[in-house]
Amino acid sequence: MNLFTDIRELVVAELTAMAAEGQIPQGLDFANVAVEPPRDEAHGDMATNAAMVLAKPAAMPPRAIAEALAARLARDPRILGADVAGPGFLNLRLSNLVWQGVVAAALREGANFGRSAIGRGARVNVEFVSANPTGPMHVGHVRGAVVGDALANLLAFAGWNVTREYYINDGGAQVDVLARSAYERYREACGLEPEIREGLYPGDYLIPVGEALKVKYGSALIDQPEAVWLTDIREFASQMMMQMIREDLAQLGVRMDVYSSEKALYGTGKIEAAIQTLRDMGLIYEGVLEPPKGKAPEDWEPRVQTLFRSTAHGDDVDRPVKKSDGSWTYFAPDIAYHHDKVKRGFDLLIDILGADHGGYVKRMKAAVSALSQGSVPLDIKLIQLVKLYKNGEPFKMSKRAGTFVTLRDVVEQAGADVTRFMMLTRKNDVALDFDFAKVLEQSKDNPVFYVQYANARINSVLRKAREAGLDVSDAALARADLTQLSHAAEIDMAQQIAEFPREVEIAAKGNEPHRIAFYLYELASEFHGLWNRGNEDASLRFLQDGNPATSSAKIALARATGVVISAGLAILGVTPVEEMR
Repeated sequence: MNLFTDIRELVVAELTAMAAEGQIPQGLDFANVAVEPPRDEAHGDMATNAAMVLAKPAAMPPRAIAEALAARLARDPRILGADVAGPGFLNLRLSNLVWQGVVAAALREGANFGRSAIGRGARVNVEFVSANPTGPMHVGHVRGAVVGDALANLLAFAGWNVTREYYINDGGAQVDVLARSAYERYREACGLEPEIREGLYPGDYLIPVGEALKVKYGSALIDQPEAVWLTDIREFASQMMMQMIREDLAQLGVRMDVYSSEKALYGTGKIEAAIQTLRDMGLIYEGVLEPPKGKAPEDWEPRVQTLFRSTAHGDDVDRPVKKSDGSWTYFAPDIAYHHDKVKRGFDLLIDILGADHGGYVKRMKAAVSALSQGSVPLDIKLIQLVKLYKNGEPFKMSKRAGTFVTLRDVVEQAGADVTRFMMLTRKNDVALDFDFAKVLEQSKDNPVFYVQYANARINSVLRKAREAGLDVSDAALARADLTQLSHAAEIDMAQQIAEFPREVEIAAKGNEPHRIAFYLYELASEFHGLWNRGNEDASLRFLQDGNPATSSAKIALARATGVVISAGLAILGVTPVEEMR
């Protein structure tokens, strides 16, 4: 149930009737007619821009359209009042029966309340994390993993067919560095002093890799030239690192559907095929790029390269795909990888990348636009940094990792649920401060506690009601006499519940899972406010002594709130807490 969609359908139906009766011209496009909350709550429950967007194509004054529409809408039993404001905005006030009906709908639909079909089953690929397989995941990966996984949950909830994908960056020089680092730990496992020289990975996490190499090879690789062992150790160490990464993701509650390997693109003709596809479109040529901005001419060495004409698809400059020495640039396998996604039949591609990939956005969008001939959109979400603190002081580096705080460090100290929620308390392109002390404190300033505490309070109401002999099953509560929910504070609570389906659709259309975290905080705030008012006004308490019918109605409101909290937390990948400890 989406109440805003229902009222919009009513508005469009009345506009259609007005056209049929000659009150407005026929053939008008109603696509931009919207029904939304008014900017000022004092103006009503909902507002429509119908008269404003139709005035020009109808060649009519907007107030004339608004007044005629208002008269028709006022006849619907759901509409308590329809008032024209300003040049032609139409503010609507809804009957309490509508809001009471939202409570019943939440109880009937349960975990499906707010679920949408706007995705229409379209196939979407959400690629996220995609870390180099050279070590454990760090705190920056935590945020990208949470945003990507929550976005995948959100899109699935809104009707998309979602594939979660991890692109293993195992085709570059960094995996050779991994192999050399692992070889030193192998030497250490064989009783020799490791030479962890500058440029190698120093973390203790490679010690088990060295020990496993000793089990497999014994001392056979000691003092052998690099050419003998590099390929085998690179493969062995990469596989062990990917197993560690899978375990890290599982600790955070993230599981991928597909793991794709960059290395698998080389030597298979896939890169060549993707570039040839662009060449056949006239988008690959041999040329010399202009000097980068800020480069003095004497510092610039012009050279002929194989270039992708990405400016034809919205980029600022054309991009090299092959170097002057004949080797591929890092961009070429990325083109081939996204070409593969397009060929797999996805209708939408989403990449979740670190903020340091900002220069990558336009070129990759240009490549996907060209390869799909404009039919497959690519949305790239950049994840800003996470700054770690403990009691206001910067958090120390991890010895195990060597240079950074790992995902496991964060999850072990804060817990997966707290970590996931907190990573969504800021929009992805805004830096986030994560203080281990603050995220665990029990206060209104801690959003995850505030939301979970609301859910725990709701469960305490249900427990007490059961002890009093009341049937608090969702089916029974949905049949309660909800007309007894008439106090303004109770109607406000129901209105907040009604916002959930709309927030789901807005968040899904914008690929913005953080909006769900924001909404849940507002919903919890509304509930705690209602709870506190019950301390002062006995008529607002959920359990009314000696009045089971009224109690059932008020408990229904609390339970409906809990339904939405649980559904919202499920999108975020967070488990609801039934009792606070």
